[in-house]
Amino acid sequence: MTEAVKGWFRENHTLVVFLVAQLVAVGALAASGLAYFTKLETRVGILETRGAEYSVARMAKSEERITVIEQRQQRNEAQIERIVDALTSGLKK
Repeated sequence: MTEAVKGWFRENHTLVVFLVAQLVAVGALAASGLAYFTKLETRVGILETRGAEYSVARMAKSEERITVIEQRQQRNEAQIERIVDALTSGLKK
C-alpha cells in the first residue's frame, strides 16, 4: 500500500506541487478578502458613528482654509500691482 502511494507520488510530484501551490494561493486570496472586508466594515462603522456632522465639520474647515488662501492671494496681487505701478511710473513720463 505505501509503495503504491510512494510510486504514485513520484510519478505525479509536479501535480501535487501545483495543487498545493493553488491551495496556498486560494488561502492567501481568502485572507486578503477577509482583511479588505473587515477594513471596509470598520470604515462604515466609523462613518455611522461620526455621522454627517463630522463630514460637515471637515468640509467647513476646508472651506475656511480656502477662504484664507484666497484672501492672501488677493492681498498679494494688490501688493504686486502697487509695486509694478511704482516701478513703471517713471517709465510712463
